[in-house]
Amino acid sequence: MMYALCIFLPLAAAAIAGLFGPWVKDRGAQIVTCGAMLLSAVISIFILKHVALDGQVQEVELFPWIVSGQFETAWALRFDTLTAVMVFVVTVVSCAVHFYSVGYMHHDPGVPRFFSYLSLFTFFMLLLVTSDNFLQLFVGWEGVGLCSYLLIGFWYEKPSANAAAIKAFLVNRVGDFGFALGIMGVFFLYNSLSFETVFAATPAKADAVLHFLNWDFNALTVLCLLLFVGAMGKSAQLGLHTWLPDAMEGPTPVSALIHAATMVTAGVFMVARLSPMFEYAPTALLVVAIVGASTAFFAATIGMCQNDIKRVIAYSTCSQLGYMFFACGVSAYAAGIFHLMTHAFFKALLFLGAGSVIHAMSAEQDMRKMGGIHKLVPLTHMLMWVGSLALAGMPFFAGYYSKDIILESAFAAGTGVGYYAFWLGIAAAVMTAFYSWRLIIMTFYGRPRADERVMAHVHESPKIMTVPLLVLALGAIVAGYVGYDAFVGEGMQAFWGKAILVLPAHPALEQAHHVPFWVKVLPILVGLAGIGMAYWLYMYRPDLPGRVARRFRGVYLFLYNKWYFDELYDRVFVNPARYLGRQLWQEGDGTLIDGLGPDGVAAVARNLAQRASRLQSGYVYHYAFAMLIGVAGLVTLYLWLQGR
Repeated sequence: MMYALCIFLPLAAAAIAGLFGPWVKDRGAQIVTCGAMLLSAVISIFILKHVALDGQVQEVELFPWIVSGQFETAWALRFDTLTAVMVFVVTVVSCAVHFYSVGYMHHDPGVPRFFSYLSLFTFFMLLLVTSDNFLQLFVGWEGVGLCSYLLIGFWYEKPSANAAAIKAFLVNRVGDFGFALGIMGVFFLYNSLSFETVFAATPAKADAVLHFLNWDFNALTVLCLLLFVGAMGKSAQLGLHTWLPDAMEGPTPVSALIHAATMVTAGVFMVARLSPMFEYAPTALLVVAIVGASTAFFAATIGMCQNDIKRVIAYSTCSQLGYMFFACGVSAYAAGIFHLMTHAFFKALLFLGAGSVIHAMSAEQDMRKMGGIHKLVPLTHMLMWVGSLALAGMPFFAGYYSKDIILESAFAAGTGVGYYAFWLGIAAAVMTAFYSWRLIIMTFYGRPRADERVMAHVHESPKIMTVPLLVLALGAIVAGYVGYDAFVGEGMQAFWGKAILVLPAHPALEQAHHVPFWVKVLPILVGLAGIGMAYWLYMYRPDLPGRVARRFRGVYLFLYNKWYFDELYDRVFVNPARYLGRQLWQEGDGTLIDGLGPDGVAAVARNLAQRASRLQSGYVYHYAFAMLIGVAGLVTLYLWLQGR
């Protein structure tokens, strides 16, 4: 009962706030949803203890779902260590976001709707991570996609919010198409969608062949790549990443929930959950590692040149997700999930801290119009430092433990792809530290660049917003140290049990503890170098960034415009699709179908009617003449017939 309660409390709260919003009002919706999330978070702690620490794996079957011939599937909840960790992360971060939103959204006219969407989002993510079969996983997968659309476009009066919501929905449909094909392929190969059945049968399917268009492909490689396409969409990996920065059009608490604990981490969770399949598909693992490492580098380069405070953190999320994926690509799934857990705390802290800054600056998000406020918002300033130190991997914050073990695992893999991931990860680490302190300095230090009227109203956020930040800051400080031994250290085998499978041929994580000393210390050194560079450019020589941008204008515009991916996609996909749609509408539908069909028939009937109406002149002599002609015609016809 406790396990099901943890998952379905947010759903019940979402239903009450959404369906009965006019009756429960703003305060009632806030109490119901925040209370339900707090209770779920408390229960998740007990679940983590019983399942992960005490080793009591649970399967909770709720009721049968589909029974059709030999195909049977049920609604069931699977609680192993991987699930317990994810449930804990999702509920705790979501709880903090719910309480923070009480203060952040208190002036908004759609409070019940917002909290309903927020709780529904949390429920679908919990459903996703507790699924025991692919079909139930897909329901949660699509559910978080739906809720992201609703939340990104929450302020639907803004055209930019509507456009961002549609973009997120459509880009994710591309990934989800591959994901759906992968699930269909799993059923085709295994005749089952149950995780337990599929994982047990996978070793025997390692050499299975898929015949398609006179080509033979390794079946597991194809399936894992198709499933990974879904992960690329959900987790905004290179190629399907374009929706993530635009998602900043939603309220800041939405950004924190999407980027830290829910939607974008679904892809990483899915790859780790399917480790028994990916371990037997080495080619797919290579692709995961290459895409992840490339994304980590690519997104970090863009983050250095953005000026919107939320977009900088958004590209940071994209980059950090790349770390998690290339950890999975070298079979260090535990390290990837470890970074997922620590990242959830410090990234939620950074997003909500940015929201506190935006709240203080009267909704201003451009860092070029900030500065000089560190004494006016001292708590927010301090907590943003904590989040940035964790993000940059500085000792002994959470990111130091989780990001470093990923880099060490990539190096320890000893493969070309492993070294590729390691060095791109190091480059991303330099840029991460740089853009983190660029954000800190531009936002809080230097001379005030905002309007005097804005500066006159700068103030610290209320306690309902700062207390959740303190909770997240605690996680950003201690989560890495507390979890290191169990997640990736000596207690790893006992902690994870059978939740994650790693074949003996892939010992990257075990070997990570024995890499050379310079590999261990290099991430710290490059992080300090990035911080020092940001200080030099933005604190001591603030004239230099502009001069560098003008000197290397082409490079700057390339990075500022996000490698022109949006423009490329517009030219290759959007504009041709718009042209084709317009032609089909105007020529195909308007000219051909309507012209020859309904409009054509109507035009002919109207023309005949107009011609016939001319005979109705209204003059009696016209009618008499017509009658005379008619009689003459009838007589002529009669005489002609008689003559025959």
